[in-house]
Amino acid sequence: MKTHRFFHQIPMALIGATITIFLVACTQSQPPTVKVTPESKPAAVAAPMKDVYVVFEGPWAIAPDPKDASFVVLVAPKTKAHRDLVITASNGSELAAGAYELSIPARAGAAAGTFDESILRVKIDPQAVQRVLDDKSSNRYAIRLPKPDAYLPASRHRSRVSASYPPEEASEKEYATEVSMRYNVGNLSGFTLSGSPDVGSFNPLLLQVETPTIRFVIGPAAYPDPADKCHTHSRQAFHDVTALLGLPLYVDFPESPSHCHDTDPQKARPVKSGLDTTSNFGRLAALLQSRVGGVDEASTMPAVTENFILLTLRGSADAARKFAAAWYLFGRPSGVCNAPIVAADSM
Repeated sequence: MKTHRFFHQIPMALIGATITIFLVACTQSQPPTVKVTPESKPAAVAAPMKDVYVVFEGPWAIAPDPKDASFVVLVAPKTKAHRDLVITASNGSELAAGAYELSIPARAGAAAGTFDESILRVKIDPQAVQRVLDDKSSNRYAIRLPKPDAYLPASRHRSRVSASYPPEEASEKEYATEVSMRYNVGNLSGFTLSGSPDVGSFNPLLLQVETPTIRFVIGPAAYPDPADKCHTHSRQAFHDVTALLGLPLYVDFPESPSHCHDTDPQKARPVKSGLDTTSNFGRLAALLQSRVGGVDEASTMPAVTENFILLTLRGSADAARKFAAAWYLFGRPSGVCNAPIVAADSM
């Protein structure tokens, strides 16, 4: 009987030991429990920043805002030689003379405001800028916006600029004739234009920026004669913007014949700016101008117009076709104003 109880106790002891070993092994094989704290959570991935370019085309001058160094203002004269100002993104609006402000979405870091060397830098009196901003006689545009990350050329043309007339050859270089202001923003929503026209009212415009470009365009009232080597329109435009700010500056173009100085609108004897309606191109553009609605609207020439062009130019068929194609495809010609953009050297 004792022997029988001895043999029954041994298997039970072995089974108990085996279970104990198995439980210990399972416990050791489990991964350690990690306590999650707010500090241990992975950081959210920031949305990528985007570059947006605000382009100014026309007779513009750039200066610091006299009352806030973190803002800049761009001013331009309103003259009969140019159409009304238009702002365009995916949508747009025509603007009357007045003062406006462009709001920019949230940005990363401080704006550097670096200038490309092709932009003409001159001394601009802050009091002259303030005088222009305060003027409500409907003869100027003013756009206020935050200081950008960079000022870049959107187009260039070789010219000469100085305080003496005619400008010295030493001043000749490729100057920016359109300026592009770059902003690095978190999203493309939040670009809003508000303002006060000198006459009437303006409802704030929320811009749709599907592509990263906003343009402020002051186009010529009529297409300048491409055969005009004097660049009369550009000389007049430069004179208008420098006169607006009281800047004693003149522009000249190296490709212009010397006789252009005799009729230069920058001199004491101003000449009527715009088209020479006695030329074939002048008569043609004057006719087209009466057909085109607003700036940046595509032309809708009737089928007979190209035939009229061919007859008017009397043999210049190739030039006529190119001219007609420009109106069909783009609505208005670009690069017709070769006057340099002016910027204050104190920025």
